[in-house]
Amino acid sequence: MLMTLIQKEVMHHILSVRFVALLVMCLLLVPLTLSTNYRNYRQNLVDYQEAVKLANIEETTVNPKMPPQPEVEVSKLFFKPTPLSVFAKGLEDSLPSYLGMTRNGITQGPPSTFSAPLSQLLGHLDFLFVVGTVFSLLALLFTFDAVAGEKEAGTLRINLANPLPRDLFLWSKLIGGYFVFVVPFLVSFLLGLLVLVWQGFPLGEPNIFPRVLSLTAISLLYIGVFFAIGTVISTYLDNSKTALIVAFTVWVFAVLITPRIGFLTAKIISPTRTSQSVYMEKTAMRDNFDAELKDQKMKFFMEVPPNKDGARIIGPEIAKKIDERMKSIEEEYRLKFQNRANKLDRDYKRETERQEQLGETFSRITPTSSLIYLTTNLTQTGKVERSNYFQTGDRYYEMLHADFFTKISDHISHRVHRPEDNVKITQPPRLATTNLGEIFSQSVIDVLLLCFFAVILTTVAFLKFFRSDI
Repeated sequence: MLMTLIQKEVMHHILSVRFVALLVMCLLLVPLTLSTNYRNYRQNLVDYQEAVKLANIEETTVNPKMPPQPEVEVSKLFFKPTPLSVFAKGLEDSLPSYLGMTRNGITQGPPSTFSAPLSQLLGHLDFLFVVGTVFSLLALLFTFDAVAGEKEAGTLRINLANPLPRDLFLWSKLIGGYFVFVVPFLVSFLLGLLVLVWQGFPLGEPNIFPRVLSLTAISLLYIGVFFAIGTVISTYLDNSKTALIVAFTVWVFAVLITPRIGFLTAKIISPTRTSQSVYMEKTAMRDNFDAELKDQKMKFFMEVPPNKDGARIIGPEIAKKIDERMKSIEEEYRLKFQNRANKLDRDYKRETERQEQLGETFSRITPTSSLIYLTTNLTQTGKVERSNYFQTGDRYYEMLHADFFTKISDHISHRVHRPEDNVKITQPPRLATTNLGEIFSQSVIDVLLLCFFAVILTTVAFLKFFRSDI
């Protein structure tokens, strides 16, 4: 009996206008967005390679005895685009194109959007947008009248007057509609993958294929959640027009408004400084320390007894003694600066992490946020990849600090540039890649939430339908 009901439901959807709209959306949007974004990725990769080539870090040498200015970038760690960004751009265009290493700390280069800001006003059109926004709306359009339409037409009373269990009736609605929905989606996604492979996308790589499969499974689960939402609305209302209005309103809040309100609320509850203000504060701190060191050195100069004419002549031996006395003082000031700079960085990191955690927690009220977090982490364009990028930058700065910055002295009286004193700049480390198991362990809350939404909403729909007076 269940299969007969499912077949009836499948035929009902296939012959409807909404199925034609779904088919057109799938065949146009999915392959087109994947193909277009892959071309953008290849252009970004070329830009990255050119930037690394122009930086010429491998050949960079600096003389510690002729130190650069504190704000000069002696090296850069560039962000390499990932091929998985064809599915979700995520944070990739918002991240700094490079992290510059200076004596005052780490500076951030302009993001990728800096060269084309107008194109970002309309947002990204990628696979994540298609699934999270377009297909969620289509899923509600497939289910808003699943029960309400039957009630309004009077066919529900006729069907249940026969020996037809209510659970089989509702299961047929869910399974039949979901089957009709996901088949065009999967076919179009497969077509899009074939187009990508034809263009040169490395789908067969061990770090990419499992992520694409996981992305497919998460998308199907997310679509199932909105099928459950639409079914709940349909069981609670008797009029299909009212159900459509309520379904659209729920979609607007769930997809467009609530995820953004979460972070706006977090900014109000837990405000924080900007990274540029922290860098400027460290720059001012170094300038103050340099001024104090200059004053101290001037005191040593004033201790030199004047000659008969009242002039203080600083010979090589006296200058050497003054430099020796300055070494311990300079080391003390360097440690003070480093300790205070580290405290500033820790405080700023703690503030931003707290604000971000609050925003994430508030935004997870809706399944769309969980989809976004999961998808961007799977495609290496989310929070995990951003953390890896900045942690690698911190590690690289520590390497440069140990190999080069600690060898610099700003208060040597006599400087002589000798080629043998040149130090080759330490090469930037490679960005770490989080494996799939670690991704799911860090995103387990989002997986559980999607499953929770799907199970709870389906249960609510069945309980309401069982208790409904037909």
